Amino acid sequence: YPRRILLVSFALVAACVVGIIRIEVNDNPVRWFGPDHPIRVADRVLNEHLAGTYMAYLTLESETRGDASDVARAGVNNHLAELAAEYPEHGGLVAQVREYAQVTAVGSNLVAGLQHFAELRLDAAPDGQYDFWDALLVRLDELAQVEQVFKDPAVLNYVAELQAALVDTGIVGKAVSVADFSKTVNRELRGGAAEDYRVPDTAQGVAQTLLTYQNSHRPQDLWHSVTPDFRKGVLWLMLNSGDNRDMTAVVDAVHDFMASNPPPAELTANWFGLTYINVIWQEKMVTGMLGSIAGSFLTVLLLMIILLRSTIWGLLAMIPLSATMLLIYGVLGLAGKSYDMPVAVLSSLSIGLAVDFTIHFLVRIRHFMSQTRSPLRSHDLAFGQPAVAISRNVLVVAIGFLPLLFAPLVPYQTVGTLIATILCASGIATLLIVPACLRVWEGHFFPAVDSRRTTLFGTGNAVVVGLLAAVLLGVNIQTHLGETGRIVMWILLTTGLPAAMVLMIRGNDRAAAGAKLMAWFRRG
Repeated sequence: YPRRILLVSFALVAACVVGIIRIEVNDNPVRWFGPDHPIRVADRVLNEHLAGTYMAYLTLESETRGDASDVARAGVNNHLAELAAEYPEHGGLVAQVREYAQVTAVGSNLVAGLQHFAELRLDAAPDGQYDFWDALLVRLDELAQVEQVFKDPAVLNYVAELQAALVDTGIVGKAVSVADFSKTVNRELRGGAAEDYRVPDTAQGVAQTLLTYQNSHRPQDLWHSVTPDFRKGVLWLMLNSGDNRDMTAVVDAVHDFMASNPPPAELTANWFGLTYINVIWQEKMVTGMLGSIAGSFLTVLLLMIILLRSTIWGLLAMIPLSATMLLIYGVLGLAGKSYDMPVAVLSSLSIGLAVDFTIHFLVRIRHFMSQTRSPLRSHDLAFGQPAVAISRNVLVVAIGFLPLLFAPLVPYQTVGTLIATILCASGIATLLIVPACLRVWEGHFFPAVDSRRTTLFGTGNAVVVGLLAAVLLGVNIQTHLGETGRIVMWILLTTGLPAAMVLMIRGNDRAAAGAKLMAWFRRG
C-alpha cells in the first residue's frame, strides 16, 4: 500500500512540524542530574527558602560623564578664570595650575591630579595663599562629583527602581547595588525608621553615607557594587532558577525597562557571571550546531548524488535522514523537552546513522534491478536478505544502547533514548517510505527497464553537484572569513559551477556540454 504509507508519512511530518515550532532552546547543568539526585534536591530546596543560588551581574557604566575629558578640562578652565577674578593678587598661582593641567592626564584623572597638586600646595602654602588653594580644592571637589555618577541621587533611585522591576519578574529573588548601601546607612544615621530607608536628596548626602560605610568593619564590600571612582556600578542579582531561558528573560527585562525608562545619565549595560555565560555558550552551541548540521546535510546529499550517480536517487536517499531528524525534533517539541546541549550533539549523530541503512537498501535494489529488469521482482528480492539484515542491525544496535537508560546522569539517558530512536526511525523509514516512493514514482527511478543501468550521470546531475559543492564550500568559508567569505562564495558559484559541469559529466557528453555552455555564455 505505497500511497497509504506515504499519506501516513506526510501526516506524521505535519505533526512533527508542529512539534518543532514548539521547541524551546534551554539548558541547565543542574538538570543533567535526575530529579531525586541529592544535588537536584538541594538546588530545589535552597531556591525555595533563599533568595536564589544562581548569580548574575549587571554593570552600569557612564558613557558621557566617565569619558568627558573635554568637559572636565572646560570645567577646570572656568573655575580657574573665576579664581583669577576673585584672587587677582594670585595670578602666578593660577598660571601654575594652568601649566600643571596642560601636562597632566585628561578626564577624571585630570581632576584627581589637580586635587593632589592643590593638596600638596595647600600643606606648604604661606598664610596669604591658603584661601586660594582651599577655594580651588572646593571647586575641584564639585567637578569630581560631576563625574562620580553613582553619587548622583537620581542615578541611585533609578538603579533602585530597576532592582524592584527585576524582582517583580519572579525570577530574581533579590538584587543588591550601591543604592542599598546608601539607603541602609541613611536609615541608621537618621534613627532607624522605615521611612528613612531611602537615597539622600543630594550628592553630598550620598557621599556622606558611603564614606560612613567605609569606616565600618567591612569597608571593602562597597567596592563589590561600585568602582572607587564611582563611574561604574554593579547589580548583584540572585536568581532562583539556572535555566538559560530564565536568564534570557531577565536580560530582556533589563532591556525593556531601560528602553521605556531612560536613565538620568547615559548608562551602558553589560552582563557577566556564570549564569549569563551559560546563555552565551548556549547561543553559540545552538547556532554553531545548526550550521554544522546544515553543512553535514548538504555534504551527505552531495555524496549520495555522486555515489548513486543520480540527483533523484540522491534525494531519495535523504528521505530517511530527513524523516528521522523531523521525528527527533518533533517529539522533543510535542513532549515539552528543551533543546539542550546533549540533544544538540546527539541530533547530529542522526546524519551518520540514518543514512547507513538507506545506502545498503538502495544499492541492493538497484543491483537486483540490473539483474532482473523487473521493479516488482527487485522489491521482492530486496525484502529478502537485505531487509532482514537491516532489521537485525537496527535491533542489535538499538538494544545495545538501551542500558544507558539506567545511567545516573540525564545526558547518558538521552544518549540511549535518542540513538535507539534514530536507529528505529531510520530503519523503518528505509523499509517503508523509500520502497513506497520507488513504487509510486517507479517510472522516474527506473525509466529504462531494458537496460542494465538504472541511472546515467548527465549534465543535469553535474549542475546539481557543482551547485551543491559551491554552496557548501562558500558557506563554510563565509563562516570563517565573514565578508571576504561571502565574496569567495559568489566566485565559487560563478566559476566552480561551470567547471563542475564540464569535469563531472561523462566523457562522451563533455564536448556537447561544453559547446552548450559556450553558446549559453554568448547569448548572455
